[in-house]
Amino acid sequence: MRLLFAEDERSLSKAVTAILEKNNYSVDVVYDGQEALDYLENGQYDGAILDIMMPKLDGISVLRRVREQGNRVPILLLTAKSEVDDKVLGLDSGANDYLTKPFASRELLARIRAMTRRQTAHGDSHLHMGNIILDTAQFTLSSPSGSFRLANKEFQMMELLLRNPGQLISAGQFLERIWGCDTDTEINVVWVYISYLRKKLEALHADIQIQVTRNVGYSLEVRP
Repeated sequence: MRLLFAEDERSLSKAVTAILEKNNYSVDVVYDGQEALDYLENGQYDGAILDIMMPKLDGISVLRRVREQGNRVPILLLTAKSEVDDKVLGLDSGANDYLTKPFASRELLARIRAMTRRQTAHGDSHLHMGNIILDTAQFTLSSPSGSFRLANKEFQMMELLLRNPGQLISAGQFLERIWGCDTDTEINVVWVYISYLRKKLEALHADIQIQVTRNVGYSLEVRP
C-alpha cells in the first residue's frame, strides 16, 4: 500500500516514515504543501498524511485543492492544534480523519488502516484468488498447504497483483508504485521479487501463477 507523507519537521518525518515502512507501507516523503499537491496530482496513492502547518501551502489548502479536482484519496491530517474548530474545518474540507500531535505510533497505524479499509469493499482485510489468500492485516500469503509471512516489498507486490487480477503490470509501474517516483532502484530488482513470489506460490501449491509477458509486464492468472 502506497502512502504520501507530507511533514516539514524532518526528525518527525524520518521517525514516522521508519514506522510506516516497518509496517509494510511504501512511503513517498515531501516537506512542503506545494510538493504534496504536485505528488497527489501526478501519482497514485492509497492514502495521504498531511501536516496542516507546512511551508508554501498549508495542509488544509492542499486538501481542498485535491478534493476540488475530484481526487478521493483518503487523507489524514496531522496538527499540533487540538481545538474543535480546527478539527471541524479539516473534516468539513474533506479529510477522512484527524490526529493531534503528539500521537502514539499504534494510533497512527490504526487510523491509517481504518481510513484505507473504508475504501475497499466491505472493509475485508483478505484478498482472494483461487486457493490463495493474502491477509493484508497480518501480511501473510496462505493456501490450504501452508502460509508465508511476506517481506515488505513482496507483500506490496502481491497485493498489487491481487487487486488487479489478470491485468498486466509493468516493471516500471511496480517501481513507481512501490519504490516511489524518485527511486534510483534498478528495474531488474522487480524480477528478483517476482521470483521470490513465484517460488512461494509454488511451495503453497497455488492454483494461480504470476505470468510473465516478455518486455511488457507481469499478471496474476489462474493456472491452465
